[in-house]
Amino acid sequence: MSAPPQSKGSPITDKRQLVTYLEAGCKPPEAWRIGTEHEKFTYTRENLRPLPYDGPRGIRAILEGLVAHFGWEPVLEAGNPIALTKDGCSVTLEPGGQLELSGAPLETLHETCDEVHTHLSQVKEIAEPLDIGMVGLGFLPKWRREDVTWMPKGRYKIMGAYMPTRGNLGLDMMLRTCTVQVNLDFESEADMVKKFRIGLALQPIATALFANSPFTEGAPNGFMSYRSHVWTDADPDRCGILPFVFEDGMGFERYAEHVLDVPMYFVYRDGQYLDASGQSFRDFLEGRLPALPGELPTTSDWIDHLSTLFPEVRLKHFLEMRGADGGPGRNICALPAFWVGLLYGSTALDAAWDLVKDWTLEEHTFLRAEVPRRSLETEFRGRPLAETAGEVLAIAEAGLRARACLNPDGQDETQYLSQLAEVLESGKCPARAKLEAYHGRWGGSVDPAFTEEAY
Repeated sequence: MSAPPQSKGSPITDKRQLVTYLEAGCKPPEAWRIGTEHEKFTYTRENLRPLPYDGPRGIRAILEGLVAHFGWEPVLEAGNPIALTKDGCSVTLEPGGQLELSGAPLETLHETCDEVHTHLSQVKEIAEPLDIGMVGLGFLPKWRREDVTWMPKGRYKIMGAYMPTRGNLGLDMMLRTCTVQVNLDFESEADMVKKFRIGLALQPIATALFANSPFTEGAPNGFMSYRSHVWTDADPDRCGILPFVFEDGMGFERYAEHVLDVPMYFVYRDGQYLDASGQSFRDFLEGRLPALPGELPTTSDWIDHLSTLFPEVRLKHFLEMRGADGGPGRNICALPAFWVGLLYGSTALDAAWDLVKDWTLEEHTFLRAEVPRRSLETEFRGRPLAETAGEVLAIAEAGLRARACLNPDGQDETQYLSQLAEVLESGKCPARAKLEAYHGRWGGSVDPAFTEEAY
């Protein structure tokens, strides 16, 4: 999630300004970039407990180590380092201390994978002397919600109080989940809409391929991607598959109207988060926000509000693909490869659209509910979803091959899909493989997940 925003920007006096902000994301294809984000759990190796913020072996020590050894710039909130910035990247904290890299916008997947490896190498260099481990999983497999320490960020205090009023699993989402996502560009409103629709339709395929959260509090939880299921009971106002995206009239204005109907969390003024939970941005536009009576919102307030929606695909100045569980390093590179291959070439984009254009709302809803439980074993249109996933992966591979982006060794970007090809060949998503290990060589313990999946 975001570092503290800046209280800046001109007052918004017309709703059209909100739409204009979204429209400003349009870029010509030569300016399209790839922005990859991934989260990871950090823990003490001797007892596998999640890290606190403070202390000699806490999250703060990791952040300060990155500043001292690698030249990252700290971002402070109430005197506490809660984010870092460097070279277009940022390191931020999720509510339960999950450490996130928000990567720079890069041209190729080769650059993305180099960025990931550099980051993991740096964090590992700081963590190892402290006997701290890092692992990529979709859901914290061992500890209870009460065992996780909240990070000292003002927005999380507000969200943590509000979430339980809207769903049963919002706090689990905040404290015990990790994801990998990619942010991608669009050329025009029509291009945005097409990519948005494909992204929403195929998000269950990504969820199935990357499903990696079958354990809760030390035992199987009945899901392949419990992280994905958690989002279905977090906050119905700001999560879900967004049926209106598939309707006639979808565009920047329609999305802005949707965002206006989502209750707010907060406003940020003079270094403080002010609680506006449940209040209306429409009232804010009229100067009638109870948290700031008489004030009009700024562009920064609109950006903040956009960041508090959590659908499977999210629109800002780019589109965020949000359906995948956290995983090992290879998965971090595979997720952007999957979506870049599908969405960054006209032939692949058309092929992906042809595949999903007749899927009904009922089918979208079915996949969203069933895939977290059964992953690739879900029955869809009379066959296992793994077969549809194979078709999707073939489109993505052709799209990456057509990009013809070569590394210094002459290899193209299709190499980053190998992890997903192995999943399909074995017929086992990462969660299924872990469940087999749990019932076999792990001896009914989840502890080996922390070592076998460690970065």
